[in-house]
Amino acid sequence: MEKNMEIMNLLQNKQLLEKELQLLAYGSVEIREKDSNKYIYVHYREDEVILTKYVGKYSDELYNLVLNNSIKAKELKKQIREINKKLKQLDYIEEELSENVEQNIDFAKRHLVDTIYKQAILEGVATTFADTENIIEGGKVSNMTSEDILKIVNLKHAWEFILNKNVILSDTNFSLLCEINKMIEEGFYYSAGKVRNVPVDIGGTTWKPNLPIESVIKEELDEIFSKKINDVDIAIELLLYIMKKQIFIDGNKRTAVIFCNHYLISKGKGIIVIPAELTEKFKDLLILYYEGKDEKEIKNFIKEKCYMNI
Repeated sequence: MEKNMEIMNLLQNKQLLEKELQLLAYGSVEIREKDSNKYIYVHYREDEVILTKYVGKYSDELYNLVLNNSIKAKELKKQIREINKKLKQLDYIEEELSENVEQNIDFAKRHLVDTIYKQAILEGVATTFADTENIIEGGKVSNMTSEDILKIVNLKHAWEFILNKNVILSDTNFSLLCEINKMIEEGFYYSAGKVRNVPVDIGGTTWKPNLPIESVIKEELDEIFSKKINDVDIAIELLLYIMKKQIFIDGNKRTAVIFCNHYLISKGKGIIVIPAELTEKFKDLLILYYEGKDEKEIKNFIKEKCYMNI
């Protein structure tokens, strides 16, 4: 587990560094003149190909910014190389994605704002689609609590993490589950990503989940993965298992949705998300499922109302 967690953390850090690098305007500076105006272009290398990018109209401030960015880019590339070296030492091998999985990743990215909005509504976050989109794009909103904003930001980070090529190629396992919850609950609980060791109550029912045991969770996850059912049904089993087991102190529904989608997307089979307008219906069915009164109805509900194929 420690090795898998280390690989996950390295991949997450690499993803953040690569994203930061992509946002920088850096490289060899060229100043072009046209109609008595000056314009800044940069030449840089990406995947052994020389590329040129327009930066903007010349100013001393912009020129100095590009020079500073070039220094920063050099340091970021150095950190990425160090991470790649560590990954190699851990015997991590980067594979290639199938065309179907790449299409599924693109599909998930196109629906990312809508997906996060629906997850936020499921958690009772007071947000609108427009506010959710604004937060995801780095904008500011004035009519939401800082906690609700952080929940959406954390969802964005968790989704970006699992949609990374290297993470999609990783196994859908207990280590990944813990990493997702850690990102979901960042800034809320010091125990984020760790199996809870305190009792929890479930709203709307007197039923209480037992304290989870790590070794048992791993065995039960393996049992789900080994079932002779299709990938969509396995994803639904994962979703409901994690929600009912209440493995973590908080964020179990958010964690469950992202975890089961990692599995689905890695198989190129679409995504699962609970529609905002059906949240109350889903919660009612979930309570019945928790109490052991109905399994078939909620599974059919998820497949018919919450599953989106590419």
